[in-house]
Amino acid sequence: MKQFLSAAAVAVTTLMGAEASATNYTLWIHGRNGGSTQSGNYNDFSYWGPSSTAAGVNKKAVNWKGNQRISVENYRIRDALDCFCTGGNWCYVAAHSAGDLQIGYAMSLYGGSTRSIKNAVPNSSGVCGDAGGTQVGWNIKWVDVASGASGGSELADHGDWAMSEPLVSDLVTTTARGMYNHNTTRSVWFYNFAGSRGTAYSGILPGQDDEVVSYHSTGGVSGSSGGSLCNPGDWFCDGTLNTGTSTCSNGRAKWSYHFVSLRDDGESYDHYAAGNWSGIVGPVRADAVTYAK
Repeated sequence: MKQFLSAAAVAVTTLMGAEASATNYTLWIHGRNGGSTQSGNYNDFSYWGPSSTAAGVNKKAVNWKGNQRISVENYRIRDALDCFCTGGNWCYVAAHSAGDLQIGYAMSLYGGSTRSIKNAVPNSSGVCGDAGGTQVGWNIKWVDVASGASGGSELADHGDWAMSEPLVSDLVTTTARGMYNHNTTRSVWFYNFAGSRGTAYSGILPGQDDEVVSYHSTGGVSGSSGGSLCNPGDWFCDGTLNTGTSTCSNGRAKWSYHFVSLRDDGESYDHYAAGNWSGIVGPVRADAVTYAK
């Protein structure tokens, strides 16, 4: 499916004449951190791992203060999308954890707005100059999501994180799910990679989890609250998280344009990039290498 969509997007770009020489970029949007990454510096990959590691064509790190509220820091994501995903340029997007909230929030609330076409030359604040003209929304081919937190985490519900961090209030499951219309993706597909190597918080996180987020969130499952979803054959769960766009075995549907690309049946991937493209970020990086060209 992804192969077809990528080819179609390239074909559309090629047919647009002046946009035949489009440059493609891969934007990496990180999740919760202590705010240590350099906001506006698209070359700072310290959250992810060595910057020399292959991670999709023309990769850019979209840095934001990862302990602040989504609404406060979302302009950083919009700046990046304006910079690299307008005019003749197209983007692939990869997001981790709360980065899923950031790209979903931007697409839902601002993806239908008029944007100034930019020149892909950022200043020190991460803002690019005007190239002339406007367009509606951004040129995005697809979004890969590593253990997405767009459905929130019960660790925020139960106060297991520092509640002084503004972001934690956004990660409460009901708050995250009500923050924007998760079905509004502007017809851009979100490919979800759901890890299940969780142990430390098994009594708090329902169903299968990666120590930070449960399958109800990482699988893009719809609804106003979370649920207990697992791998096939696991007991004590409300249902199985099915791959692709299929509804869960308990009848819960995924949000529109959400597709589970990886369900961690082998319980191999935890939540953490660990500064080395590790955990569930690993399969997403490999996917970007293969398809983000």
